[in-house]
Amino acid sequence: MTEHNKQTGAISINAQYIKDFSFENPKAPFSFMQQESPAIDLGLEINVNILEKNTYEVILRIEAKAEIGDQIIFVIDLQYAGVFVIDEDKLDKAEKELILSVNCPNIIFPYARRILSDVTRDGGYPPLMISPIDFLGLYLQRKKSDDNSNNQIIN
Repeated sequence: MTEHNKQTGAISINAQYIKDFSFENPKAPFSFMQQESPAIDLGLEINVNILEKNTYEVILRIEAKAEIGDQIIFVIDLQYAGVFVIDEDKLDKAEKELILSVNCPNIIFPYARRILSDVTRDGGYPPLMISPIDFLGLYLQRKKSDDNSNNQIIN
């Protein structure tokens, strides 16, 4: 390990995998006859589990629902995970949280995105192309929200 890695806290990924996956296509084949484009509702959640010292499972849960009016066209629920080892000896709690909430999801997101694209295509629809996600922006927004709620409780 280089001196730079010792100072910054090295990250390595030991595994990545589909933890849970569901694709529902309830209106097929009638949904293929629709002329109107569906509205897509996306949800994202990041969960971190401690597996052992310096080893964490980071899970991206992405939910996508396509609807036309009140009819559900398809529903996807994907939990994609990675097992990360972080050399945290030189990291404080905030730095470790940042790595687990931003860097690790950035590493596994492209693989989850490809799975969603492939399954919608295989389900008979155009590939669902999800734009890149600003995990740092989401992290900072959550931290600000947490800080504001703490201030409200104190006041």
